Amino acid sequence: MEKQKQANKQNKQKLIRGRHGRYYYLKRDWQLYLLLLVPLLFVIIFNFAAYPGLRMAFMNYKPAKGYAGSEWVGLEIFHKIFKDADFLRALKNSIVFNLLDLVIGFPVPIILAVLLNELRFTKFKKVTQTILYLPHFLSWVIVASVAYTLFKPETGLVNILLRNAGVIEQGVPFLTEKWHWAVTYLLIGVWQGMGWSSIIYLAAITGINGEYYEAATVDGANRWQKIWHITLPGIRSTTVTLLIMNLGRIMGSNFERLDSFGNTQVKDFQYQFAIYIYEKGLSSGNFSRATAVGLFQSLVGLGLVLLADRFAKKLGEDGLI
Repeated sequence: MEKQKQANKQNKQKLIRGRHGRYYYLKRDWQLYLLLLVPLLFVIIFNFAAYPGLRMAFMNYKPAKGYAGSEWVGLEIFHKIFKDADFLRALKNSIVFNLLDLVIGFPVPIILAVLLNELRFTKFKKVTQTILYLPHFLSWVIVASVAYTLFKPETGLVNILLRNAGVIEQGVPFLTEKWHWAVTYLLIGVWQGMGWSSIIYLAAITGINGEYYEAATVDGANRWQKIWHITLPGIRSTTVTLLIMNLGRIMGSNFERLDSFGNTQVKDFQYQFAIYIYEKGLSSGNFSRATAVGLFQSLVGLGLVLLADRFAKKLGEDGLI
């Protein structure tokens, strides 16, 4: 009897494995796996397949000669760019503006997500979300064109309204003077990305157990106390994860954004890594220099992510790795 029971148990386990094994799910959901291959191929081709090209940073690469015919120069390219005054200017501008972007822009999506979560009028909430998400889908060329029209010193709508309200007497050069340009550039960046970035925080908020809010209501907590003691602690892990990921972009820059808002009056602040790589590398055919700067950006970003992750773990958070 015992042997028979044991045999029946083994047969049952085999049947379960057959129904729910790897081949069962592959056969059942093969359309989903097929669709997943498309983005997976894009990642492999445009990310991992590009890694062999990093050797250009260590050689005097000539497209006509290829990798085999180009001369290996070791760290010579890095020595040249670290001594270049334009590289140092691009490095300083990239760090300063990306840090300001992080300090100013990072809290805004969190605040926006909390406010949207507190809205009780569903239709108004949906319309508001749609309007706030829309700027993310506009190219920087369109955003810059609209901004230059609105912020013209004499004929721009913003300056006209400010003059009519008696706030200013002369038009403010929002995008034609470097200090005004820096503030306007940063605020437009926050406006463009805050709606889209709030989606992740909204998803994290919806994952908070509703019983916590019910218990807080019974205890007499008001809305602000619920936000401070339940909502914000509930999305802390998501906030830390996104903060670590954003720290990895401190050395990055967006060429389309910089080029769209660029002009000769603001070149001192506009000159960041994306502009440097284009001018000193790609446009002049110096692919070794462009690759070396890109590799430098990536390594520094990776180092910042690892440091931030280690610091987060010391504070008791899960981190990324």
